[in-house]
Amino acid sequence: MVFHFSLAIFALRYAPTMMELLQLDEWLFRLINLDARHPWLDYLLPVWRNKYFWAPFYLFLLSFVAINFPRKALYWFIGLVLCITVGDTLSSQLIKKTVQRPRPCHTWQASEDIHLAVRCGAGYSFPSSHATTHFAAALFLILTLGRRFPWIRGPLLLWAASIALGQVYVGVHYPIDISVGALLGTLVGAGVARCYHQLGQPRGWTI
Repeated sequence: MVFHFSLAIFALRYAPTMMELLQLDEWLFRLINLDARHPWLDYLLPVWRNKYFWAPFYLFLLSFVAINFPRKALYWFIGLVLCITVGDTLSSQLIKKTVQRPRPCHTWQASEDIHLAVRCGAGYSFPSSHATTHFAAALFLILTLGRRFPWIRGPLLLWAASIALGQVYVGVHYPIDISVGALLGTLVGAGVARCYHQLGQPRGWTI
C-alpha cells in the first residue's frame, strides 16, 4: 500500500519531466527512422541487426579462444553464454513484461509515420533485448579478450552500438529502449566478467 502510494506521488511529481522525455524520444525516433533514411542503410541494417548474420563471428571467437587459450575456453564460453542469457532474461522476461511499452511499429501504423524495414514482432519495446545482449557480450569480450588485445575494445563498442541503433532505424524500438538496454547490457557484461576473473585468478588466467 505504501509502495503504491509512493509510486503515485513520484508519477505526479515528475509527470511533466517524463512527458518531455517521451516527446524527445519520439522526436529522436523520427529523426533516425525517417529523416536519416538511405537506400544503402535500408538494405544493410535489417541484415546487420539480425542475430543469425553474426553466427560466423561467434564461431570464430569460440574457435580462437579454444585454440589459443585451451585451459580457460570452457569457462570463457560459459561466461559469454551467461551474458546473453542473463541479459535477455532481464530485458525480455522481467522488464518488458513489467513496463509493457508498445513498440513504435505497433503505435504508429500509418506508412507516413514510420519506416518499418522488418517484421514488427509481438513483444514489448522497453528495453531493447538486442541492445542488452549485444552490449553484454561486447563488455564481456572487452574485459576478457580486450585485456590481451586492447585494439578490439573500440570496434566492439561500435559493433554493439550500431546493432542497437539499427533497431531504431528499422522501426522496432525507440532511442530510450536501446539506451537503457545498452546500460543494462553493460552492467551484465561487466558483472559476468568480474565473476569470470575472480574464478580464474587462482588459476593464473590471462584473459
